[in-house]
Amino acid sequence: MIASPDNSLHLSPEDYFAWEEQQLEKYELMNGRPYAMGGGSINHSRIAVSLTTLIDTHLDSSQCFTGNSDLRINIVGTDNYTYPDLSVTCDARDQTNGQYITYPCLIVEVLSASTEAYDRGGKFRLYRQNPMLIDYLLVSSTAIEIDLYHKTNAGDWLIVNYKAGDSVELKSVNLSFPIEQVYLRLNLSGDRKSG
Repeated sequence: MIASPDNSLHLSPEDYFAWEEQQLEKYELMNGRPYAMGGGSINHSRIAVSLTTLIDTHLDSSQCFTGNSDLRINIVGTDNYTYPDLSVTCDARDQTNGQYITYPCLIVEVLSASTEAYDRGGKFRLYRQNPMLIDYLLVSSTAIEIDLYHKTNAGDWLIVNYKAGDSVELKSVNLSFPIEQVYLRLNLSGDRKSG
């Protein structure tokens, strides 16, 4: 995310929802300040679509629903809102709000050079405030690599690193799939700085 050009802008959540509807781009809200969301690469987009299709199809007959990068997440206990690349909620409390969800069990971020440090650090610290979050998936857009942060029954976070040939296991949605399924028909030989 990139800082809003108007650093004097400070918004309540209600003002943020109304203000953002008038904007040409999406903005996350952190501590009352809007931050513009940058665009992604072709690989970033295709990976997000592949994962969204895979997970949404798997959950087709369940009570859970999948959101793409247009679905806001409210960080539990705060007035902060983010736009992950993909999220899944199975929580009935998320069925009644048309603006955002608060209790996803799965959040996916497709990594880019400009957001990777934040996605692994500050953003993950925010997301961990959600007691319902089980899996946080970080997907490389430049190599066949996926990192899964999985919360155990004891509440500890384990990191599982997946590479070519591995099967990714998402316990939050009871789904396993070959990692290559996410990277079908992608050009991974491009510049590693894009994403």
